[in-house]
Amino acid sequence: MPLLLLVDGSSYLYRAFHALPDLRNQAGEPTGALYGVLNMLRRLQSDYKADYKAVVFDPRGKTFRDDWYPEYKSHRPPMPDDLARQIEPIHAAIKAAGWPVIMIDGVEADDVIGTLATQAAAADIDTLISTGDKDLTQLVGPKIRWYNTMSNELLDEAGVEAKFGVPPERIVDYLALVGDAVDGVPGVQKCGPKTAVKWLTQYGTLDNLVANADAVSGVVGQNLRDHLGFLPLGKKLVTVVCDLPDLPAPTALTATPPDIPTLRELYKRYQFRSWLNEIDGPEAAAGIPAQTIGVASDAPPPPKLAVSYETVLTWQQFDAWLARIEAAELTALDTETTSLDSFEARIVGVSLSVTPGEACYIPLAHTAPGVAEQLPREEVLAKLKPWLEATDRKKV
Repeated sequence: MPLLLLVDGSSYLYRAFHALPDLRNQAGEPTGALYGVLNMLRRLQSDYKADYKAVVFDPRGKTFRDDWYPEYKSHRPPMPDDLARQIEPIHAAIKAAGWPVIMIDGVEADDVIGTLATQAAAADIDTLISTGDKDLTQLVGPKIRWYNTMSNELLDEAGVEAKFGVPPERIVDYLALVGDAVDGVPGVQKCGPKTAVKWLTQYGTLDNLVANADAVSGVVGQNLRDHLGFLPLGKKLVTVVCDLPDLPAPTALTATPPDIPTLRELYKRYQFRSWLNEIDGPEAAAGIPAQTIGVASDAPPPPKLAVSYETVLTWQQFDAWLARIEAAELTALDTETTSLDSFEARIVGVSLSVTPGEACYIPLAHTAPGVAEQLPREEVLAKLKPWLEATDRKKV
């Protein structure tokens, strides 16, 4: 069955920005959100072989929901400057990686995703929506699933009901009752998830609950009656629009070959060594310094050092470095892995340094075409194990 992969790019970039440390390149440019978004897309692409795919972003400025309700999202602070500086390279890198990117003025990403997913379902195409936004669970159905990349949570219709207590077709009613604090949509005062589920279980739908509002007792019942005037607008605000005109057909959302020159320049600029390694091999990546954490863009440049970086490809080189770290008072250690998720990550390389400006990289599981023969990973790790476990050998 064909598969359409729709990524909520705006959800990705905010989550990556807040989940990762303040990573920066040598020029002081922030890189954490860029690295996090690309890493999540790489993992998603590895896990799901899609026939069609797109990354969808919210546009800058207001959307049609602001016309319906001026307070919509008005409480949100401006985008942090360090995140705003990464938007352009994020878009450029995603496009260079071959993903179609969609961003439509005046239209939220949710509505683009809803329309494309609905069109795909009508064409008998399965859709996977990758996001952290619970609002999009209202779209889940026989042909549509919801997937949270960071938590690895995959929801079908039964999964939505197990998580929220109501099926996907009642999520809009549920959100109208509890409100959406993220978007500034008020719900019924003191109506939390348990109360909303209780009411919808008892009355079936929001419309039926409203028709029987006089029968709901207690303070929260009075709050419901006080909120009746806003409920239609609240429901409208949290409902994903699924019939936008003039969107590309789902079958038009095919990947393009990666733009290697653009990716190479981006990886060099932002010091993504492991990905540059995949393109050009460990020798090209060896001269790229690691990113730093929390260095302001106006900080003075570090003093220039004579540098010596070595790619370890032979046992003779490895044994020499092993002797050095065993004798050193302090060793800097870094790893290159296949994922940010510690439960899934596998080591593909190890970096070591015992003096400023001098370091080595030991590639262990790189698979790019033309990559040099590497030392066996399990044997290298076994030889490093006694040093790694030694409590009298200081490591950072």
